[in-house]
Amino acid sequence: MKFPYNGVTIPEILLPKPGVDLSKWAVVACDQYTAQPEYWEEVKGVVGNAPSTLNIIYPEAWLAQGEARIESINRTMAEYEKEVLTEKFTGFVLVERSTQSGHRLGLMAAVDLEAYDFYPDAHSLIRATEGTVLSRIPPRVKIRQNAPLETPHVMLLVDDQNDLLIRPLYEDRGRMEMLYDLNLMMNGGRLRAWKVSSSIHLEAVQQALYYLGRLSGDLLFAVGDGNHSLATARQCWLQLKETLSEEEQLNHPARYALVEIVNLHDPALVFEPIHRLMMHVDGKGMLFKLNEWCIHRGLKLKPCMDGKGDCLLTYVDADGKLPLAIDGAPGELTVSLLQPFLDNWLLSHSACEIDYIHGEEALTRLASKVGNCGFLLTAMDKKLLFPSVKAHGALPRKTFSMGEANEKRYYMECRKIR
Repeated sequence: MKFPYNGVTIPEILLPKPGVDLSKWAVVACDQYTAQPEYWEEVKGVVGNAPSTLNIIYPEAWLAQGEARIESINRTMAEYEKEVLTEKFTGFVLVERSTQSGHRLGLMAAVDLEAYDFYPDAHSLIRATEGTVLSRIPPRVKIRQNAPLETPHVMLLVDDQNDLLIRPLYEDRGRMEMLYDLNLMMNGGRLRAWKVSSSIHLEAVQQALYYLGRLSGDLLFAVGDGNHSLATARQCWLQLKETLSEEEQLNHPARYALVEIVNLHDPALVFEPIHRLMMHVDGKGMLFKLNEWCIHRGLKLKPCMDGKGDCLLTYVDADGKLPLAIDGAPGELTVSLLQPFLDNWLLSHSACEIDYIHGEEALTRLASKVGNCGFLLTAMDKKLLFPSVKAHGALPRKTFSMGEANEKRYYMECRKIR
């Protein structure tokens, strides 16, 4: 079997041994519920002393714990590798995640970090979909650089309109070994998976990747979730690569990263908008400056009660909501126009703060407080993702969210990187 192929290779998967409570093992991505430390305290209570990925990740809500937690993570990874992660096989993993949005399918695979680049002007086979905040990478490198294992929450999107890669595997899952079937904690839905290791199924994956590669041109995968984690993996690999011979570089496990590949066109993959909350600000004054910003760029900011226009958004403050349109920029994403203005505003108004809010109700409640304001954005049409990245590079940060927080990937599979 010819792998790696189009940046994809067959990983060696590590799973917990029989008897481990998988409902306590699997926890949600570490970059969720960052402003809700009580969520993670509840997770801690659910897990108790059971083996859990909670003990080998660093929830961002707990970053104040510092490097002592990193040392604990590495020790626990070494213990789990010997005593817990004893189920091993070489193959892909077909994943079915059931949430309020439906049944989302995925394929766990390893991708070549040499085929990925997170810089905005990249022309690599695997690219970031939103701007990478470089300051967020070094702290994450500290976590990964000495870690013996990885467990991913990275989700790569593939523009597979005919559903050639994953759907045929799912329809033939009756001939595969089921790996697990469980209900996830904290309203995470149901998670099932099957081993993809037979020569027939591996051949099917290779043929689909070949066909999709020919269709996609120079962009096969776009990072949907976990871009900073994948960027961290690449930076760690580039550092390690300098210490290896050319022969060692070819097959070193750190050259690859475990990800879940998801079809962009999966009906259960829902793009949600991420709204902007501005705090400690004169909202009306900022809105006036936004109008000037638009005029200087040949655009027109206008009230839009009928919901028609090129770029739509809604301004919110204590006085209520004002629907707006930014005319004159057909084909542009609203966030591509708004975010540069907000970034510029923050540079000249040091007391002002920004937060990125999921949910219209939450944004409206917070923006209605005196001294605050906000912008409700419309959801991005996911069909525009690949054309936008090809034409303009990475999108502004926080352009979209793939579902709600409890629909994000839960950690399950592990892989050795040392």
